[in-house]
Amino acid sequence: MKKIVCIIILMFSLVAYSQEVNKLFAEGNTFYKEENYTRAVGVYLAIEEQGMESDDLYFNIANCYYKMNKVAPAIYYYEKALKVNPANADAKANLAFAKRMTIDVIEELPKTFLQRFSANIIQKLPFDTWAIMAVIASFLASLLFLLYYFSTSSTKKLFYFNTSIFAVFIMIVTVFFAYNNFKTVQKDRVAIIFSPKVEIMNAPSASSDEIFELHEGTKVIVLDKLDNWKKIKIADGKTGWIYADALKEI
Repeated sequence: MKKIVCIIILMFSLVAYSQEVNKLFAEGNTFYKEENYTRAVGVYLAIEEQGMESDDLYFNIANCYYKMNKVAPAIYYYEKALKVNPANADAKANLAFAKRMTIDVIEELPKTFLQRFSANIIQKLPFDTWAIMAVIASFLASLLFLLYYFSTSSTKKLFYFNTSIFAVFIMIVTVFFAYNNFKTVQKDRVAIIFSPKVEIMNAPSASSDEIFELHEGTKVIVLDKLDNWKKIKIADGKTGWIYADALKEI
């Protein structure tokens, strides 16, 4: 009986929480329509602080910062929206506009065929979406195999056998894509430079030599960390050390 009561209380709490979040989101949208971007972003950030993760929420936060000409947080939240949902076309388009506000012009290294395939196919969907597709394919494969096993018609047996093999193939591919996507997300610690200008050093020390400098809004990959320093890599392959407070990981 106590378990049932706890479940009911939990359900009512979740419903109340959802209603509160929806109310705040609508309030933020109202402020945004009134072009009161400071208050709008405050409401959206309050939702984020409650543990809400949504590409729509991050997209709206990014739009507010973009309207306020704050390039680093705008790019940061567009990237967060795309991390949650790589297929968000609006976030991708607005990110391209936001990047035009940055100072640094960095030429990317040429990508290999496998890197292009990963970026254009595997990374287009979140790893949990690929995992769901794998589960569906495994269910279909099992169902088709049972239909093959119990079918008495040779024509139907051939059809069910071939389609079950195809479903198994799809399952294997989607499992591989889900694993590859997950490993890529875990490995690539992406961050955005928040300092207006920051020197990149050749060693994690203030007395080391400066090798180049970066400006706010630039996207980097975090490779390592030592005390208050982080080793980063930029799109053209250059690496160096930066104060940890100068950037924010996505």
